[in-house]
Formats: sequence, structure tokens, C-alpha cells
Amino acid sequence: MALQRRGITVETLDLSDVFARVRKVSAESPAFKDKAAKLHAYASFGAVPAGPMANLVRLGVVLDEIVDEFQLDAYAIRCWKELQNELNISPCVLLGELSDRGIAGACEVDIANAVMMHAFELASDAAVTLLDWNNNYEEEDDKCILFHCGPTPSSMMQEGGRVADHLMIEAGCGFGCHIGRLKPTDFTFGSLMTFDGESRVYLGEGRFTADPIPPEFFGVAGVAEMAKLQDVLYYIGVNGFRHHVAVTPGKVVAPVAEALEKYLGFKVALPQA
Repeated sequence: MALQRRGITVETLDLSDVFARVRKVSAESPAFKDKAAKLHAYASFGAVPAGPMANLVRLGVVLDEIVDEFQLDAYAIRCWKELQNELNISPCVLLGELSDRGIAGACEVDIANAVMMHAFELASDAAVTLLDWNNNYEEEDDKCILFHCGPTPSSMMQEGGRVADHLMIEAGCGFGCHIGRLKPTDFTFGSLMTFDGESRVYLGEGRFTADPIPPEFFGVAGVAEMAKLQDVLYYIGVNGFRHHVAVTPGKVVAPVAEALEKYLGFKVALPQA
């Protein structure tokens, strides 16, 4: 688990140490009871068995402790498969809940995009999520589906989500994925990578539409409409950016581009321009 404070990577926590702390959290403790109540108010956990539910609560307690201990602005977590093997959970819904409290969390140890997410939070004063570039949407060149297996905050979803098992991992081992649909809104997107000591970013804007997605589509997803989408995808592929994209509500490309390029010296590209 990689941690950032004031925009700087300050420490890495070994997951074995995190697991040890999780197992020490008593179900009778005030912290456990308080976290359980807050999670049940945040999403629907009816499909989560008692054992994994207790482990989700325990991990939530420990993540809150780590945030307070290190005064975190952002973090990235190794979300598979140790958590599934050790605790039968996925941390997705916990990442979304933290994002709704202003603590950006990137899955799959994507520390670069944890920085991108934090920049978006500061610019938009709203929650942020990390999604995957996913399917084409029918035959429309400027629409696609953005998706991830559940670290999206509830504030960015159409309605309260439900928490379920991870369908991409062995059944019964990954409870914690947040299932739902992204609400229609304007959004800013972007991604950060490092290459030969240089920080490189692309940025753009789009809108989540009300276009339907099949109900059986896994995770949190939305149909995204973006001007010059094909140019954006070409830029991403040619320049070696990864499949993740950070997204926040609102149009904040201008201030983010100015801050990253003018004051921090990042190389910023606007492939829609």
C-alpha cells in the first residue's frame, strides 16, 4: 500500500502488516460498531455474508487509522489477490467511501493516478474515481463505456449502490465490489504516468449520458460521450498510457493543466484540442 502526503510518496506499508492490524480489530470495539453503521448507511450489503462483511468493516477501520496516522491526501492499494485470499473481500466500496470524504484512493497500486485523482479533487471540490477505458458504445465514435469493479463513490452514482462478490475472481472470495451506474453529468478525465524521469499527463472533458447499459454489466459503469474520442484513444495508445483514467464531476481542465504544467513542470497533453 503506497501512501502520499502533501503530494509526496512518503511510505509503503506491507500488506502483511495491514492484515495483522485488521485481525486485531474486535467486533465489540466502538470503532468496529461505528464503521459498520456508517457502511450500512452508505450502500446495500444484503448480498455480503457475515464473515466477509466483518472483514470489510475491520479493513475500513484500519484504513481510517492509516489515513489519520499519516495525514493522507491520497493512497494506492494492492487490491488483489492477497485481500481475496486472506480475507475473502475486495476493498472497492471502502475506496469509494473514502473518496466521498476527500481521500483519493487508487486501486491496483496505481500511485501515479492517485496523484492525478488528488489534483482533480483539489480543482473540482468533488469526489473522484478511477475507471477503466472499456467497451465501445454501439456504433457511436464519440461514446464509450467507462467502468470499474466498484471503487466509485456513491456521490457519483445514480442511486445507492449494492455491494457484491467480485465476478472476475474465484466465487466467494471477493465481496466488496460496488455495483451501480454513474449519474449523468459533465466530467473531467485524465491520467498520469512517469517515463524516463518525466511526469506526463493527458486531460480532457466529456459527459456521462443517460444511455442504457445492460443491468447484468458488472461493477460501476457509465456511457461517456467525449469530443474527438478516437483521437483521445489514439493518443493514449501511441504514448503508452495505461488503461486507467481518473474522473471527477465538472469541467476543470484549465486549472489542472495550469497547475501541473506551469507550477510542477509536468508534460501536459490535451488530445481533444
